[in-house]
Amino acid sequence: MINIGQRLKSIRQGRNMTLDDAAVLTGVSKPMLGQIERGMSSPTVNTLWKIATGLKIPFSSFLQEDHTEYKIVDWNRQDMIPEENGAMRAYTLFAFDPTRSCEVFYIEFDSGCRHHSDKHNDGVEEYIFVIHGNLDLLLNETKISLNEKQAIRFDANIPHAYLNPYKNICSIYNTIFYR
Repeated sequence: MINIGQRLKSIRQGRNMTLDDAAVLTGVSKPMLGQIERGMSSPTVNTLWKIATGLKIPFSSFLQEDHTEYKIVDWNRQDMIPEENGAMRAYTLFAFDPTRSCEVFYIEFDSGCRHHSDKHNDGVEEYIFVIHGNLDLLLNETKISLNEKQAIRFDANIPHAYLNPYKNICSIYNTIFYR
């Protein structure tokens, strides 16, 4: 299992940054960053996104594993990152790979879940494929509804939100590309 706090500390120290420097760049408080690094706090998806965006690194940089010729993953054996009080569950299928410049997630949204995502860095694209259920997206306040087996690509350097106002759980694949 990968320790997010150890990865954060390694990235920060590799850039000769203090916790104060990282707090200014990310908008995450110095005490919270310190707690994450010491393993005393598990960051939410939003907190990890703030850190990744502030440090200008892919989200799954905190979840990277060693490169292998191939990798088979089973989403229910991956570490789950809960958000929105557990109503959203994200599983990293393939952590950021610098050769491919992408990362892949399996995400579930319970009925009634609403997850807001801050804008990502310029050049970041998201691809969403709805496996089961229905999902509404807000892209810069434009509402887009996706049904099961539909997909969308969008520039993620805008505020966006994932909404499941429907009665069933929605599950998606989310692929994020970095230019």
